[in-house]
Amino acid sequence: MQHESFAPDSGKTNVNYDPESQSPWKAESMARRRYQKGSVIPRGKSWELRWKEDVIENGKPRRIHRSRSVTKSEFPTKRLASRELDRLMSDAGVNSEDYQPSVLGTFHTFAEEWKQKVVSTMGVTTQPGYVSELRAWDKAFQVKSGDQSVSMPFREINSNKIQTVISGWNTGTGFKKAGEKTIKNRVGTLKLAWKWAREWGYTRTAFPENLRLPFWDKEEAKAKRPAYSMETVKQVMEHSEFPYNLIWWVTSEMHIRRGEICGLDVGHVNLNTREVTIRRNRVIKSVVKSTKARKPRTFTISPELAEALRPLIEGRKPDEPLFLSPEGFRLHPENLVKRKLKPVLQKVGAYVKGTASHGFRHGAATRLDELGTPMATRLKRLGHADPETTMIYTHSVDENDRKVSAEFGRVLSQAFTQPDVAKGIEEEFLFGTA
Repeated sequence: MQHESFAPDSGKTNVNYDPESQSPWKAESMARRRYQKGSVIPRGKSWELRWKEDVIENGKPRRIHRSRSVTKSEFPTKRLASRELDRLMSDAGVNSEDYQPSVLGTFHTFAEEWKQKVVSTMGVTTQPGYVSELRAWDKAFQVKSGDQSVSMPFREINSNKIQTVISGWNTGTGFKKAGEKTIKNRVGTLKLAWKWAREWGYTRTAFPENLRLPFWDKEEAKAKRPAYSMETVKQVMEHSEFPYNLIWWVTSEMHIRRGEICGLDVGHVNLNTREVTIRRNRVIKSVVKSTKARKPRTFTISPELAEALRPLIEGRKPDEPLFLSPEGFRLHPENLVKRKLKPVLQKVGAYVKGTASHGFRHGAATRLDELGTPMATRLKRLGHADPETTMIYTHSVDENDRKVSAEFGRVLSQAFTQPDVAKGIEEEFLFGTA
């Protein structure tokens, strides 16, 4: 059994600074000027393996002593212990011609640097996922040092440690249990970040390729996704107050994503032609960006839906959000699903964790298939961005599109209750006067 200790937040492993190598020039050159053999020292029932490395700490190169303790039961003779020492020095690369000082830092230090320099350059919708997954690894790579938990040195992270964390997440042993897809995503993030860790000198080893991940059946996961039938959508509408009953109608008939429903503006709806153009998608915080397919898509809505939307369109500015919260702000997709949709789905017995709003799209896709809708019309309405179908996209409206909207409007209008404008209910919910 191997053992290696280290100091809190420093990445030090039985480290002693060499007083003869305090100058940057010596620390940078000594490892390359001579071949190291290291030392094997007997310590009772164990061997202490010692060697020297150059590291960069606080921006300055320094020479340190490194040591690792191995048991004599695992390495009975000094010769066998010396072979293990050779392996450790080879992993550290101290005798290679291109040897460079490594960064003496913890995983937490690296994670913060990677978030600041790399994750910050990614899209606003991508960043939260990477930050969350890094946070999970940061928590997993905590070790005890006295009475406190500290981040372990990056250089001490190996395949054994990573596999232990993966198994812990999968079984819930020692770690908070995580799903198969979540674990897959976390490992993918660590593998991506590892490339920068090597370039920045936090580690010299390649990312382990023989990790065993829990099996994730993508097709089975797809099969478990809900697909709301027209009757389910009607029940959801009937159990919702205005304007949310109208929002579920729009979501189902137009098959749009939750961010797209929150990104709709008044000017995106043309009541004369009964056409709606999906241009934008609201994501985290107050960010509203182009849709996932990066191209607007236009299709018709039913006469019934057009009439239900009329009070929200007439007399309002084109750049105003179509739907507003009671406080008068643009709807937020997370809050819309968590606070308004999820409780209703639970009430009607249709809630499936993690896929609340997507059930409208899957149900609509099923309905489009039942109606015999041509593939070109399906792709346009659902807004899929497969490169092979890019040329199929069009902003024009065909007869098949009108047939689809007419069918949705005919059925869903039966479940919609228009508010009593005379009582001021519409102004209260739509224009934020509450």
